[in-house]
Amino acid sequence: MSRHFRALIVLLLLAACGGGNNSAPRNLNDACSILNQRPKYARAFKATERRWGVPAHVQMATIYQESKFVSNARTPYRYVLGVLPMGRQSSAYGYAQALDGTWDGYRRATGRWSADRNNIFDATDFMGWYMNETRERNGISLRDARNQYLAYHEGHTGYSRGTYRNKAWLLRVSGEVASRADMYQRQLASCRRFR
Repeated sequence: MSRHFRALIVLLLLAACGGGNNSAPRNLNDACSILNQRPKYARAFKATERRWGVPAHVQMATIYQESKFVSNARTPYRYVLGVLPMGRQSSAYGYAQALDGTWDGYRRATGRWSADRNNIFDATDFMGWYMNETRERNGISLRDARNQYLAYHEGHTGYSRGTYRNKAWLLRVSGEVASRADMYQRQLASCRRFR
């Protein structure tokens, strides 16, 4: 068997197995466990905190809610008559579940044309940029996980119009994001990998 043929077989096997690591880390209720399993996450969170001022625990809680730390997460399919797939519910994709148009706006504003939504460094940088836009437009502190999440979900204009006020489920979820952010903040304070 030639060397090139063996290399091709290995590549095909890797592709069949998924090749990359798109799965979520285990124990998503433990920030230190997440960072121990995925050391590059710690580097990404710190880089975004330095560049944009968004605390790591706010980033982590938002990513948990949006994608459960799955790099290639997508919204579910819509179905006609309950069986025929009709496309995805939205264009949201990746760790941060950024929509196509919002992601394009981020790339234009930052000049990061090669940024990918399934790259943790790009996803957290996007969140830092978006949350700073939220602070500028809506006056929400970068440390306010609850209201940052509401604006993240509803968009800047939707948040300013108060579209979330009549969505009991979203108010509940934003409270859960805030609680998770508090939990991650306490855990990160004693996390060796994050110091």
